[in-house]
Amino acid sequence: MIEISPQHLPALSPWFPTGAPGPGALAEHVLTTGTGRWWADRPDRPRVLAVTCADHVLLRGDPSALAPDALARFADRYVETPTRFWPALGSAFERVVPWERMLYVHQADASVSLPRPPRGVTVRRLTPADGPALAALRSENAWVHASWGGPAGLAASGHAWGALAKGRLVSVACTYFLGSAYEDIAVVTVPDRRREHLAPACVAGLTADIKARGHTASWCCSRDNRPSRLLAWTAGFRLTRAYVHHATGRALAQAVRATPVPA
Repeated sequence: MIEISPQHLPALSPWFPTGAPGPGALAEHVLTTGTGRWWADRPDRPRVLAVTCADHVLLRGDPSALAPDALARFADRYVETPTRFWPALGSAFERVVPWERMLYVHQADASVSLPRPPRGVTVRRLTPADGPALAALRSENAWVHASWGGPAGLAASGHAWGALAKGRLVSVACTYFLGSAYEDIAVVTVPDRRREHLAPACVAGLTADIKARGHTASWCCSRDNRPSRLLAWTAGFRLTRAYVHHATGRALAQAVRATPVPA
């Protein structure tokens, strides 16, 4: 597949319908923020189209149009695609692990019942000045700002809330994918400050902002991630549906380097 510029995209509504919760907001996020990349099997009248952001991929179209090495560039990613693409994924990578995910939508206001954060912790919306604090998160938590291009992008977005203790960012809730109707959110708390009700407080602030923007918050997590599912319920999210995305391993074929189409 080749990389294409946003100016050369086909009409996206048949490929990625707007106003969808969860992973469906990824394409809208990339269009809105410019963080992410577009791929097609050919520049004109594509038969397969993909959009990537952070380590996530949405893949749509006709899998019979794919060359043998077409999907190789999506190694070590999380791919969400219709079932007709699953055989192509299995042929493209050494390992493909189906991962059942649970999609929740915010439906209840839980902020009135949340405990107050402990003394010395401030919970507030993050500002551009908080970029260094986001950058100081340990590497295993760096994924939380990947969909905004890094810590500075998330800090400047106005779409994140954090809990700070003596200048240290100890919990973050943010819009991960910004859609036209839904904002899919992400949450992290550093290990030594868990069970202090920091994440629920950050989520409450974020969901209030999302509601004020006229949007609805959504939440995706693994079926096996009981702490995340419990936190979602506590924060007022309710289960809507389950879906499957696939974690890919190393590609079996060497990908051809992409040449972007000139703008």
